[in-house]
Amino acid sequence: MIKQEVLDNSWASGPDTYLFALTSAYLEKLGGGLNEENMSELTVDQHTLLAYRIILDEVTVGGFIQLIQNGYGPYVLAGPFPMMMKKEWGFTDFGKFMYEVRKEYLRNKEALESEHTEEEFMAMYEEFDAMNNYGDDFLDMEEEITAKVAKYVREHEEIFK
Repeated sequence: MIKQEVLDNSWASGPDTYLFALTSAYLEKLGGGLNEENMSELTVDQHTLLAYRIILDEVTVGGFIQLIQNGYGPYVLAGPFPMMMKKEWGFTDFGKFMYEVRKEYLRNKEALESEHTEEEFMAMYEEFDAMNNYGDDFLDMEEEITAKVAKYVREHEEIFK
């Protein structure tokens, strides 16, 4: 799916670049995005990495509220991502954090996923203060977590290619 030379060059450019290179290959394989027909084309570990990429893309720009409003809540928060982080990849603290985000998401799922005008969307950051704070918390840990995720992936690269 992706050439080793590309992975090696992206690794040399830093964790973000490395993860982006791998997950971009996934998205290319999937025809640009996920849908019911192509979900089975990735392994659980590849889905976990893609979910982390979505977190990076969405949460670093607009927090978990934006991630949910853009339709990724079920995939990232209601799927196996928190469990994979905590139990399979060994990121216990980050996995626990993601379980907390999941609980808040599920508690307010209907309201968080409903359609909103731009004004209503902006008001969600005050209305769902806890979810907004989780986004801020992620930003505080993002650099460290991304470095750890990239290191884990590099050490287990055979299951991610």
